[in-house]
Amino acid sequence: MSVSAHQREAVIALARQAAAEILAVYDSASFASDAAIEHKDDRSPLTAADLASHRCIVAGLQSLTPGIPVLSEESKDLDIAERRQWSTFWLVDPLDGTREFIKRNGEFTVNIALIEDGVATFGVIQQPVTGALWHGAPGAGAFRREGDTDVAIGVRKPALAPLRIAASRSHRDARTQALLDALPGSEVVGCGSSLKFCRIAEGGIDLYPRFGPTSEWDTAAGQAILEAAGGAVLDPRGRPLRYNQRDTLLNGDFLAFGDIALRDALPA
Repeated sequence: MSVSAHQREAVIALARQAAAEILAVYDSASFASDAAIEHKDDRSPLTAADLASHRCIVAGLQSLTPGIPVLSEESKDLDIAERRQWSTFWLVDPLDGTREFIKRNGEFTVNIALIEDGVATFGVIQQPVTGALWHGAPGAGAFRREGDTDVAIGVRKPALAPLRIAASRSHRDARTQALLDALPGSEVVGCGSSLKFCRIAEGGIDLYPRFGPTSEWDTAAGQAILEAAGGAVLDPRGRPLRYNQRDTLLNGDFLAFGDIALRDALPA
């Protein structure tokens, strides 16, 4: 399906509503209490804000597009056979960057993506603390929403030295460090959550290497926006990431590029 202008604006409004739900917890006196912070089975933090955002988005999407299922990080325990039958669905991370949320550095987002036949065809990312919002659909352009006005964004091409490389503060690993060491003179930019994709999409960063698992809801909205801005998110064999194609909902290693030509300059 092609997202209509009405649907686009409705999803943007939902992302903003979810952000308000998150901020209600983030700014509350109970933020650091045991009632507000739990732990998921994988021991990553689960916040009251996460669940409030989830409920807001899922209810809104079900009302907007009742025939399209919703897969959210907080409703991921669905029957594999059931979700594998979905050709079109919404893929949601109601609060991407829960570690950043707990650290109170503001670098967490709301991610909403539309998936069609495994491809992320539309994405919205909202940063609650700043109010910044990005959206895009490959073939239709990528934009940063400023108030009620869209400003077109695009990747930095060509990606000239010094390169600007995103590295997660929470997830720096040996292979990422090795890649950074192989590109001397590059500027390392610390950036949390899916904001890395947005920064690449608007030309502020050139490359985001990620070695190690992420979940599909972590990347789908960012991939849609980045591809719409002229970039790419590729696995080590040069294939774009695809969604709901396997039993697992974990991604493999990937590199997010502004200028795809940069791939030829990377160490093997």
